[in-house]
This record gives sequence, structure tokens and C-alpha cells, in this order.
Amino acid sequence: MGQMTYPDGSRYEGDWKHDLKQGFGAYYYPNGDIYEGAWFKGKRHGLGTYYFAEYEVKFMGTWVEGVIEGPGQIIYPRVRFHGSWFKGLPKGPGCFVFDTNCMQHGFYVLIKDPDLEEYGEGEEENGEKEQKNNALEGEEETEINETLGKKAVWRARNVTAYMAEFLPPEPVPLPIHDSIPSLTLESVDTELLQFEPPSAASEYEGGDDNDSWLLHRQKFLEETDLRE
Repeated sequence: MGQMTYPDGSRYEGDWKHDLKQGFGAYYYPNGDIYEGAWFKGKRHGLGTYYFAEYEVKFMGTWVEGVIEGPGQIIYPRVRFHGSWFKGLPKGPGCFVFDTNCMQHGFYVLIKDPDLEEYGEGEEENGEKEQKNNALEGEEETEINETLGKKAVWRARNVTAYMAEFLPPEPVPLPIHDSIPSLTLESVDTELLQFEPPSAASEYEGGDDNDSWLLHRQKFLEETDLRE
């Protein structure tokens, strides 16, 4: 356990292994953002929370090798979204829970982003085709990035009274297996997350964002001991 302050003013406090962030720790960014949760090989990996200071919004869920993946929830002022993420984007069924004791059900779909400036007309499709062709031509199977040039769009279906059994699955801890050689070869870059604000602004309600990360670390370690 230790602390590291970086040249850009960001700071990490938490567990280390072989000079990499591993275990439980909190990373404080210069813009006020905070990540607090599990680390593996210097990357966000496992259960964690990310607080977006500019929008006063918190994400709670799981990361896989630094990318949001699997069940999670976003806590907006007065609203929560429960759903699932795929390679950093919300995808599939989910629901918004409002403080008026009702729920809006629907699903996120990935569509081509018409405002993506880095692609010219037809270049996005060519990029996807090139990835597929490379995967077919190569001797080893290449993973295709299904989120390339895509954005997530919410499709609402219906509204009901709040019922807990309608909520999607909650995030769970990830199994971790490592070795000394694999640890020493990993990058230690810690990227700042980007957040797209909701379309409708709402009044902010104070939350529990200033809890000591040490309390969360103790809970993390206790849950790890129980699983072992």
C-alpha cells in the first residue's frame, strides 16, 4: 500500500504489486474526477466507481483491462440508469429509475455515428470491412471492434411503477489470475474517462461522494477474503 503523485497533478493511493497498481486503490485526476475500486496490472479491472466531477455523476460497475464491460449503473442527479456495457458503451436492455418511484424500461442499441468527424463518407464502412478481411486472411483470429464509429442510442419501451425484480443484474467481482512475468510487461497508463451528459438536465442532490476510500478498501479486502 502506498501513494504516488504524478507530474500532471494526479494522485494514486492504494495497493501495489511489482510496481503496478493492483488490488484496491483510488486515483484522483487533475480535473476532479475520481476512480475508486479494483486494479489489476496497472489498469482498472473489476468492481469500481468513477465520479465525473464536471457533471456530478457517478458510474458504478465493472472494468475489464481498463474498459467498462458488463453490468453497471449510472447515478445522475435524481435518476439512476441500470444496464449493461459493451466495450465502454451501454448496450442491451436496461431501465431508468426515477425518484418519483417509477421506472422507464427500454434498451440501448449501437448505431453509426453521423457526427463522427474523423471519418469521411464511406470511410467508416471501409474501416469495418478492412477489419473483417484482416481477420479472415490472418492465420490467427483477430477481434473485430464492433463499437468502431458507433454511438449508443436509448430506445424507450414502457413505464411502470418501481419494482426491484425488474432491475438488471448487479455487477459482481471478477476472478483474477496473474503471474510475475505477465505483470512486468503491462502498461501503467491510466486514462481519463469521457462522459456524455444526459439530454435533460436535472436538479442536483448531494450524495455520498466524499466517503473515505479506506473504508471501501477494507470492504474490498473483506469480500476478497470471503471468496478465497
